[in-house]
Amino acid sequence: MDIRALDPRDTAWEQEHARYRLYFRDRAAVTAREYEVLDEADVDELLTWVSVYAAGRGRGDTLYISTTGGDSPGLIRLAGVRGDPFADA
Repeated sequence: MDIRALDPRDTAWEQEHARYRLYFRDRAAVTAREYEVLDEADVDELLTWVSVYAAGRGRGDTLYISTTGGDSPGLIRLAGVRGDPFADA
């Protein structure tokens, strides 16, 4: 991990709340369930819920922030499985 000091004036905008997407994957069945968090959520509370939900069902999980870059929607991974969990399935 590489960390450096920065000038906080280098950003043009800030948003108080994020839109989150959750992906729970069952590698054995090669299936996934996707969800969007509809209300305001604290990321620490959400991460706790995600890990409990996934562990209770034996599934891998990934948490993303949903964002728009230019004209198209996209996802930024915050935690969980990296890459395509079904690539070798």
